[in-house]
Amino acid sequence: MQAIDSCEAGVRPIAVREVRITTAPVTAARLACIDLLRGLVMVIMALDHTREFFTSAKFAPENLAYTTGPLFFTRFITHFCAPVFFLLAGVSAYMSFLHGKSVAQVSKFLWTRGLWLVVLDLFVMTYAWTLRHGFWFSGVLWALGWSMVVMSVLVRLPLRWIAIFGAGMIVTHNLLDTVNPAIFGRFYWLWLMVRGHGGFWIVPRHSGFFVLFSVVPWVGVMAVGYAMGALLRRKDWRKTLVALGSALIAAFLLLRFFHLYGNGSYNMGGLGASGPWTTQANLTLTVISFFNTLKYPPSLQFLLMTLGPSLILLALLDRMNAKHWVARILLIFGRVPLFYYILHLYLLHALAIGVALALHQPFHWLILSGPMRQAPPPHYGHGLAFIYVMWISVVALLYVPCRWYAGLKDRHKDWVWLRYV
Repeated sequence: MQAIDSCEAGVRPIAVREVRITTAPVTAARLACIDLLRGLVMVIMALDHTREFFTSAKFAPENLAYTTGPLFFTRFITHFCAPVFFLLAGVSAYMSFLHGKSVAQVSKFLWTRGLWLVVLDLFVMTYAWTLRHGFWFSGVLWALGWSMVVMSVLVRLPLRWIAIFGAGMIVTHNLLDTVNPAIFGRFYWLWLMVRGHGGFWIVPRHSGFFVLFSVVPWVGVMAVGYAMGALLRRKDWRKTLVALGSALIAAFLLLRFFHLYGNGSYNMGGLGASGPWTTQANLTLTVISFFNTLKYPPSLQFLLMTLGPSLILLALLDRMNAKHWVARILLIFGRVPLFYYILHLYLLHALAIGVALALHQPFHWLILSGPMRQAPPPHYGHGLAFIYVMWISVVALLYVPCRWYAGLKDRHKDWVWLRYV
């Protein structure tokens, strides 16, 4: 890798030295395990969105009054997706230095791609959910985008400072649970975007905005991922990740079981988690209550619960044979995640309309609104078995276009715009 000039990068020499340390060789297999994990969570993510479009349930899977074990754990397994997205986005930013990029180049790419993701979320992904404009919400790309913008500044700091920033945010952000957005007056909406959950009007009674993914603490997860990238240089990186993952799981079990710090409370129509777990009428519901941690915004317990197993899985995937047919499929999806993400939502929405028409079920709500804005109407939807069949079908249909696009990126590495999709 080319030397990084401290004047060009605009950082102090200590930051430059720490960046240059990261240029130690990293094997292709080690990079492949990152794509494998990313591809796996992309596939799992499609399950949750398939459920949203095809379910007949009029309640959220987290609603203890109505949910079942299979329904909740169909939702629960997809909780791992967003934390892995943000963690690996940080790792990928760190890996940019291995390709000869300077701090200034990485910073520029992060803020430009971040703003592009924000625009994409507002004008492309929102439409994929609703097929209409006028209702806006902050999805995962929104939070990823703004987190990248913040990271474009943080990458100029020493690595240990970035690690402290990320870990500190994850651990302490639940101290903000009691902050009422109303104390900010007419700027309450800004607090919701930074660290909140809820809606506000852009134009009263005409155009609204719903904050689903806030920036805090997701930017902290990305920062931790960036710092974690340095572990890939170590010979014992698998052992280190397993130890870290195990520690996070133990911390979750301790905090959760003893009703300690780290899980907020938010409830809207049964969606959300209501603080500590409680003993329920049967074992299944009690287990559900225990694992029903808050995702919007993600609590410390939620992040410990999901990031811990994810770190262990990343280490295990390094031992997977990349030539196995399952690995080849996951690698394709993991190398074109944004292309997959855009395509799968439009495909799901189109299939939902087509299936409703074919089975003589209500379909107008899918054209005028969609599952992001309302529950399915009476006489619409299907059970879990049908949802799983549709999920597998959607993933299978996505493979060919994703393989084509991955090949396009491999053949035209000089096309800069391909790095943004």
